[in-house]
Amino acid sequence: MGELRILFYGAGVLGSLYAAKLKEIGHNVTVLARGKRFAEIREHGIVLEDSSTGERKTTAVNTIEQLTPQDVYDFLVILVRGNQVSSVLPAIAANKFTPNVLFMTNNAGGTEKILRVLGQDRVLFGFPGAGGTKEGHVIRYNIISKYVQKTTFGELGGSETIRLRQINKEFKRAGFHTEISSNIDAWLKTHVALVSPIANAIYMAGGDDFKLACNREAILLNICAIREGFSVLKALGIPVTPPKLKLLNLLPESILVSILSRVYNTEWSNVVMTRHANAARDEMKELADEFLMLVSKTSVPTPAIERLYKYI
Repeated sequence: MGELRILFYGAGVLGSLYAAKLKEIGHNVTVLARGKRFAEIREHGIVLEDSSTGERKTTAVNTIEQLTPQDVYDFLVILVRGNQVSSVLPAIAANKFTPNVLFMTNNAGGTEKILRVLGQDRVLFGFPGAGGTKEGHVIRYNIISKYVQKTTFGELGGSETIRLRQINKEFKRAGFHTEISSNIDAWLKTHVALVSPIANAIYMAGGDDFKLACNREAILLNICAIREGFSVLKALGIPVTPPKLKLLNLLPESILVSILSRVYNTEWSNVVMTRHANAARDEMKELADEFLMLVSKTSVPTPAIERLYKYI
């Protein structure tokens, strides 16, 4: 495998993490950043700290402030908040020299707008299997267990193309747990059905996952809202993806409450879920609204989803 020219569009926690890891295995990586973050990377490089071990590593990467129509890359990886995607589409569309655009963003509203602007031939989709937080110029990160959530990629048609296998292989070489999904649109919608209730339950607990761990009412609403969301997907003919998440429908509530209480009472939960939820409240609001649009196309009752929505 030769060196790939990769532009990471977005220099937040995940854009920085994936960019640094891909650079470390020998790819020609550029990061698009703006303002303070641009200055930080220019001065310090990308500084990663493993939240589990405390180990720090600094990686120097190319940094730009804008994508021009003449720029040439093999892959353009979009790692911005879901509610920021529309604002970056014009610059991507104007660049005709990058054949592959990988969106690794939350998306419950579907892919029609992206395809209308860029066309299906250029676009593939995915989602991170990592989380973290930014403290000063340092990115504290956690690569999520392969048993919980892998970095996932897919083509909308479900086929395993050469470019899909290529990007999956390189991200795996960089140290991430990866997999290819045959139904990435269902995967993304299922993810929102899962994480939107989690974020809203965190808000119900005042943005504190340790308080949420002790709030049985909020955890029960969390569980009911996820199950309602899965019922909405089923009514729309969208399979819960990956299938292992169906366990959330099958396990007794008492067992799920016990499991979630323990999960929320961890530093892992704080780093991977809570800090992002608190920092990205606008994105969580848009995702919840997108999912409610799916709800409106069914007759599935969603009292738990609607109750938690009030806490955004």
